[in-house]
Amino acid sequence: MWQIQPIIPFPSWILPAIHQYTPHLPGKYAAQLLLARGLKTAEQVTAFLNPDAYHPTHPEAFGLEMQWAVERLQQARDRQERVTIWGDFDADGVTSTAVLWEGLSQFFRQDLTPEPTTTAPVKSPQLSYYIPNRLRESHGLNRAGIQTLADQGCTLIVTCDTGSTNLPEMATAKDLGIDVIVTDHHTLPAERPPVVAILNPRSLPSDHPLRHLSGVAVAYKLMEALYQTAPELLVHLENLLDLVAIGLVADLVQLTGDCRYLAQRGLKRLYLQSKNPTRPGVAKLLDLCKGSGDRPSDISFGIGPRINAVSRIYGDAKFCVELLTSRDQTRCLKLALETEIANSRRKALQKELVQDVERKLKQLDLSTTDVIVLTDPQWPVGILGLVASQVAQKYGRPTILLSMDAVSLDSGDSEVKLARGSARSVRGIDLYELMNSQAHLLHRFGGHPFAAGLSLNVENLSLFTDGINRQLRQTLNWAGILIGSTVTADLVCSVAELGRELFLELKLLEPYGMGNPTPKILIKNCWFTDPWNANEKDLRGGTVRYSKTTFKLWDDSTTSGFPGVWWGHYKDEVPGERVDVLVELDLSPGNRQRHQQRNSQYEIRLLDIRSTISEAPIHLPQSPIYQILDWRTPDSTSAEPAAQPLEAALETTLEATPALQPLVLQECPSSWSGLQVWFRKAFAQNRPLALAYTLPEVAPGETLENLLGIAKYLSRTGETVTRQQLEEKLNIGDSALQAGFELLKTLGFNIEPMNRGFRLTPEPPGSARS
Repeated sequence: MWQIQPIIPFPSWILPAIHQYTPHLPGKYAAQLLLARGLKTAEQVTAFLNPDAYHPTHPEAFGLEMQWAVERLQQARDRQERVTIWGDFDADGVTSTAVLWEGLSQFFRQDLTPEPTTTAPVKSPQLSYYIPNRLRESHGLNRAGIQTLADQGCTLIVTCDTGSTNLPEMATAKDLGIDVIVTDHHTLPAERPPVVAILNPRSLPSDHPLRHLSGVAVAYKLMEALYQTAPELLVHLENLLDLVAIGLVADLVQLTGDCRYLAQRGLKRLYLQSKNPTRPGVAKLLDLCKGSGDRPSDISFGIGPRINAVSRIYGDAKFCVELLTSRDQTRCLKLALETEIANSRRKALQKELVQDVERKLKQLDLSTTDVIVLTDPQWPVGILGLVASQVAQKYGRPTILLSMDAVSLDSGDSEVKLARGSARSVRGIDLYELMNSQAHLLHRFGGHPFAAGLSLNVENLSLFTDGINRQLRQTLNWAGILIGSTVTADLVCSVAELGRELFLELKLLEPYGMGNPTPKILIKNCWFTDPWNANEKDLRGGTVRYSKTTFKLWDDSTTSGFPGVWWGHYKDEVPGERVDVLVELDLSPGNRQRHQQRNSQYEIRLLDIRSTISEAPIHLPQSPIYQILDWRTPDSTSAEPAAQPLEAALETTLEATPALQPLVLQECPSSWSGLQVWFRKAFAQNRPLALAYTLPEVAPGETLENLLGIAKYLSRTGETVTRQQLEEKLNIGDSALQAGFELLKTLGFNIEPMNRGFRLTPEPPGSARS
């Protein structure tokens, strides 16, 4: 379902506040977005738009935990202890490791990082880092890795983006004489773990400006506190902010408070890498994704997926730290190309897995399924989180995807087969708490409310699936009600309004992310031309089975189409009739460093399509009080007695409620979506809706005959027809027409979108049916 963000009247102060930063732009769309995000004063708008006007939170907000962490690091430096940074393999974990690697190098001696094929921890005289192998070790601390570090003489582990709930592993480290400092942002355990210090923003109040820090931002706060003990080093803090921005944006944390401030500052540093690079690896990544570095999309659609792809495909992501921190241009070029190849392979695998999941979903009864749980022994574990996110968003349900090829050892040293995978949530459902309710069935799990990883004995799969569905129904009292998915349009625009001015107004509110989502633009009554799709190519020229369709979008406001792209779709999926669309406005890939020029350098990214009639967005009124009156009469073949005549029913209603004259519907809609149009009219006019039509006689056979006759006629004449024309002619709705299209395809017809309609090619010889 689509909803439209209500328009809030502009207060007198907001446009002058915006014009401080964009004096030559109208500012009306920026004002609408800022008000919708809850900003109520000129001071709040200034602090939101200008990082120099924001007052960042001091690291001492973490209290004694921060003090203990700094003191232990100083002690390790003074005693020449061996210290290991224990990171994670996603973009937040890799950048967290890189921030500590560079930051602590001011205090501890380090050697060069290992070759990407090396599986052992990085070795150095005093400072090293360790990142688990995604495919073998999974997230978090593990006993085998800790034992290896102990054998090498490590006496202090500093975690980043991980570790909060690894209580047994912390006990192992303590037994081996290793202290642990945890920097993390994932779920906290019920009791404080046995560590020197734990820096986790989840220990802070829900409205605290540091509450939503990602792992890399917590690591940066530790460096900030440490550097304040040595003021001569504070100048180096600025050099870490580009890494902080990458981790923040890639991890999809809420970009409010200090998170937004650090992302804004970091993007300014990242932009410099495309101009005068000091990090050749980062500069090459920007070049590969055709980004300039000043846009959050350069991270979320460019650098972030490339870093994440390394562990998803190879398992080992250690070389990504070297890629981000090394100054060796030749080495960084080689590593950057490795990430590009990994990302291409990731796209192909993701496309195949989505298709496989869709096939399995057809076997599920979604009307009785609140949490989607699917398994397959052949699914690649590294891709499951991405696909789970896609499925969750499409079907509006928490989704858990599991592979069953993992083997572990239980306490009796006998092999047990584990299902291992990823889970993603939607619509504010706390996924971590849901899984915690089934902890007795799980081997291991961890994460946060919107994303988690888990493993469990294959024998527990059925109990787990039933249990987590039952828990969600009990928690929200849904009793199997379809959850559905709601999308909110932030702005309503015409095609003519797309381009430079709108882009610059929207850019003013960047960086976008959770808490400040990228604006979704609704364009009504528009159509597509020139759809074209091709599979992407990787750097070696190989075809990647991951498609994108390009097109031009038109409406009655313009005489030229606006370019766009629809990722993961093919041209035959582009509708031929007028539709409503949801899009995001962006720069075209080749022009991201020259967005002050002509409109041809901009494009839209297509998000969703709805028929102009069947799925028009709903504006909910202030007080939706209305009635639905059933004045329908049965058809002439029915034996049921006729209902009250229309005139008498109307007279009775007006006597009872003279101020509420009903809106009378006298023709039966061809579909449920057609009936929704009348519901919206009744809402808008605050009137009862009277259903006063004669119930039609249902004749499926006659409808199919008529459809087949139309198809034969169109195939002979070469004429085109729109979906709306067919629905009106046949008196059916979208779903029935789609079923008819599928039947026509089995009879040999080829249905090809053309201009604003469809063309049916002649039947192959021998395929005609009488």
